[in-house]
Amino acid sequence: MGWKINVLCPTEMDEEDCERRRSECLDEMCDLEKQFSELKEKLFKERLNQVKAKLEDVASGRAAEYLDPLGVLQNNMKIRIEVAGIYKGLCLEVVRNKHECELQGARQHLESEKLLLYDNMQSELLERIQRLEDDRQSIDITSEWWDDKLRPKNSLKKWDPFRPAKRKKAPLVSGPYIVYMLRDIDILEDWTAIKKAKAAVSPQKRKSDVLVKVEKPGAQFSARCEDGRLHYEGEIYSKGQSVILEVGDEAPAQAVITAVSTGEVWLRREDGTKTKIYVSQLQKGKYSVRKA
Repeated sequence: MGWKINVLCPTEMDEEDCERRRSECLDEMCDLEKQFSELKEKLFKERLNQVKAKLEDVASGRAAEYLDPLGVLQNNMKIRIEVAGIYKGLCLEVVRNKHECELQGARQHLESEKLLLYDNMQSELLERIQRLEDDRQSIDITSEWWDDKLRPKNSLKKWDPFRPAKRKKAPLVSGPYIVYMLRDIDILEDWTAIKKAKAAVSPQKRKSDVLVKVEKPGAQFSARCEDGRLHYEGEIYSKGQSVILEVGDEAPAQAVITAVSTGEVWLRREDGTKTKIYVSQLQKGKYSVRKA
């Protein structure tokens, strides 16, 4: 009996071994890929479930990731609402103050205009009264002369004022006497002319007897208040400016402007006293200011 022995060369053994190992590696790779796919699918499902749970927590308001930013937003909202309320109150207060200032300025302007109108009407009425008094005196004198001198007494005939009166004969007197050869009508005319001339020459003397002093409209000064500043005789004065205040016959005093409104000006003197001047008083010359 003979034995047949197959002898393999090293090259053929290496190729078979490599092929076997290659097959084993491919099988292992397929198994790994299959396991990776299963794990990937399982992980995806778990993540999806977690996301759905988070969404449910957010929808129900239980998620911490939702509650923390929500608390911050609500806190910011409260702060902004509080700030907006304070700002609203301040704006309303500013508007209210402006409204009150406008009302006060309008009232002061009205009072100033009323005082100015009252002074003008009073001056006109006093001037008319003075004229009427002069005319009444002239009429009384004329009536007296006409009634007492021209109308003949104990005469039954109607007296004609246009008929010339008869010239009286010069009386015979002795001694150093002066005889006037004037008629009564001539004396009346001369008396009326004297009264009119006296009234025309000395109007200021008659006005000084009136209790209220009347100022001429032409003697008014230029004064007005605009944009918180005083415009007086071409000069502009503002709050905090030092000025020289002159009041009638008093000595000039230094003062500081503390406030300027629509119809009045407030000043503080060196002694600390405050003085309120209306624009109408500046216009009429009762007060005057100039730069220090």
